[in-house]
Amino acid sequence: MPPRSLLRIPLFRLLAINLAIGACAASLLVAGLLWLNPGHLRELIFADSSPGIALLSLLAAFLITFGSAAMGSAIMAQGRKDERSGHDGGFRRRLGSRPASPLAAEALTPRTRTH
Repeated sequence: MPPRSLLRIPLFRLLAINLAIGACAASLLVAGLLWLNPGHLRELIFADSSPGIALLSLLAAFLITFGSAAMGSAIMAQGRKDERSGHDGGFRRRLGSRPASPLAAEALTPRTRTH
């Protein structure tokens, strides 16, 4: 499958956009950490003989963290109902609908305590 046709798949496009958002957030955070210099982090990194490795490791860790968080939140938000259009993002079972199994029906019925 050519790379150009991958962007036509809605799920892949959603993940790619949110990965880019997470990458931008990670880059801004690393730049902010270097600018603010908390705990003399910038001085510590640039005092090393190879600061590129430290910067690359820091950026890679933040990229993985923020990229996966953005992608995960986009996937989890698929089931929410859009207030403006009234449409669901996914196929979520409603509590009022018929349960799939008798055990699920028992779990949905309220229990009363008897002493």
